[in-house]
Amino acid sequence: MGRHPRRDLLAGLTVAIVALPLALGFGISSGLGAQAGLVTAVVAGTLAALFGGSALQVSGPTGAMTVVLVPIMHQHGASGVLTVGVLAGLMLLGLALARAGRYMTLVPAPVVEGFTLGIACVIALQQVPAALGVPAPHGDKVVAVAWQAVLDFTARPSWAAPAMTVLVAVAMLAGAHWRPGVPFSLLAVAAATLVAELARLPVTRIGALPAGLPAPSLDFLQMGALGSLIAPAIAVAALAALESLLSAAVADGMSVSHRYDPDRELFGQGLANLLVPLFGGVPATGAIARTAVNVRAGASSRLAALAHAAILAVIVFAAAGLVARIPLAALAGVLLATAVRMVEAGSLRAMLRSTRADALVLALTALATLALDLVTAVILGLIVAGALALRTIAGNVRLEETPLQPDLPDDHSDEEHALLAQHIVAYRLDGPLFFAAAHRFLLQLSEVADVSVIILRMSRVTTIDASGALVLGDAITRLERRAITVLVSGIRDGHHQPLHALGAIARLDAAGQVFATTPEAITAARARLTTTGVLPLHRHPPTGPPVTTSGSRSPAE
Repeated sequence: MGRHPRRDLLAGLTVAIVALPLALGFGISSGLGAQAGLVTAVVAGTLAALFGGSALQVSGPTGAMTVVLVPIMHQHGASGVLTVGVLAGLMLLGLALARAGRYMTLVPAPVVEGFTLGIACVIALQQVPAALGVPAPHGDKVVAVAWQAVLDFTARPSWAAPAMTVLVAVAMLAGAHWRPGVPFSLLAVAAATLVAELARLPVTRIGALPAGLPAPSLDFLQMGALGSLIAPAIAVAALAALESLLSAAVADGMSVSHRYDPDRELFGQGLANLLVPLFGGVPATGAIARTAVNVRAGASSRLAALAHAAILAVIVFAAAGLVARIPLAALAGVLLATAVRMVEAGSLRAMLRSTRADALVLALTALATLALDLVTAVILGLIVAGALALRTIAGNVRLEETPLQPDLPDDHSDEEHALLAQHIVAYRLDGPLFFAAAHRFLLQLSEVADVSVIILRMSRVTTIDASGALVLGDAITRLERRAITVLVSGIRDGHHQPLHALGAIARLDAAGQVFATTPEAITAARARLTTTGVLPLHRHPPTGPPVTTSGSRSPAE
C-alpha cells in the first residue's frame, strides 16, 4: 500500500463519491434504511479490503443482494435480515476453509447474464414507488408492488417525484457517455436536493440519520427462528460468494499484474458479513460497478478500498444532516440508471444469438429471477444448462464400424480380407460412455448384424461411469446370447476399475478376451475362427522379393 499512496487515495475518493448514493439507495431498498447502507459500505468495505483475496475489490451493499433481502425483510423483519447476515458470514468462512472458491467459477455464462438481466429488472421495479412519490405498498413480489404503486399514483398524481427521478437517471446515463470519469450520480443527487430545498417540492426525503456508527450489539439474533432462516442464509451466502468472485475476476481482467485468491476472498467476505450485522448493516458482496470505477481511477492496492470506506465514515459522522435531506426520488433515479447500466446490450445480443440452448438458459434464468427469487433462478438455470450440456455431450458419442485391413498383423490376399470381413467386425467407441449416452449406445450395439466375432475398440473412450459400464456389460451379454464372441481392445488405464468393479469385462478378461491393441485382438479372433473351422488354415505368402524370368509373371502378380 505504500508504493503509490497518492494515486490510491485519489481512487478511493472517486469510488466514495460514486458509492455514496448507491449505498443510500440500496439500504433503503433493502428495507433497513439509508443508514444500514452506509454502515455496510464502511464496515464491510473495510474488512473485505483488509482480509479479502483481491487488492482492487470494493465491497458494500449491492442491488443483487437487495433483491434477496427484500422477501426476508417482509417475512422476518430487520432482526431476521441481520441474523441471516451472521449465518451467511459463517457459511462463507466455511466455504473458504473448504477451499471451495475455485468451484464458484463454473457457473455458465448464460446463467450469469440471465440473472444479471433479471436483477436489473427487479431493481428497476423496486424503484417505482419512490419514483412515483407514493408510499411503498406491502408485499415481496416486485411486479405486484410496482403495479399497486402505479394504481396509487394514478388515483392521486403528483409529478414532482417522477420528473426528478427521470432527470437524475438521464443525467447519469448521458453523463456516463459524455464524461465517464465525472461522478454524475453525486452531482445529480446534489442538484436534485438543492432544487427540492429551494423550491420546497413535495417530495419525500431520506429522513434523520444517526451521526455516527451504532455500537455493536447481538440483541437482534433470532435464536428461536434459526431453522426458518437457514434457507435464506444459504441464498445470501451463495450470492455473496458468486458476485464477489465475479467482481474480483472482472478486476483482474481490467488490470495487468493483479491476481486474486478465491478462497481468501471468500474468507474476507465471510468475515465482513459476520461482523457488519453487529453494527446494523445488511449483507455485503464485492460490487462490480464500484470495483470497475476503482480500477479505472488508477487503484493499485488495498489502500484505495480502505480510503473509500474511511471517506464514507467521515460522511456518516460529519454530514448526516445533509444526507437526511436527499429526496428518495433522486436516489430512485440513481438506481434506475444503475439497473440500465447493469445490462450490457452487446453481450446480451451475442449470447442470445450464439445457440438456442444458451438463449433458452438466459431467458429462463431472467424470468425465474423476476417471478421467483434469485437463488431459485440460478439453480434452475444451472439444472437446465447442465441438462442441455449433457445432451450435447451424449450426442458426440459414436459407435462406428472400422475396417480390419489397417490393423491386420500380416499380409493377406484379397480373398482372405473378404473372408475375415464376413466373420469379424471391429467397432470403435469415441467419446464419453456415461449415463446420458448409455441407452443409445446399447441400442446401436444391439442392432449389429450376425457375425462370428466383434472387436470393441475402446482406446478413444474418454470417460466411463457406472451407467456406461453396466450398459457395456449388458450389450456384451446380449451379443454372447447370439453366439457372437466379443473381444475388447485398447482400454485406458483409468477405465479398468469401473469396468471390473461392475463386472462388465471381468468374465472376458478371465477368458483372455481383453487385449492391449487391436492387432492382437484380430490375431486372437482369427485363431479362434480357425480352431472352430470357420476359417481355413492360414497360408503365409512368400516373404522374399518376387523372382521373375523372361516372359513369365512373378508369383506376387
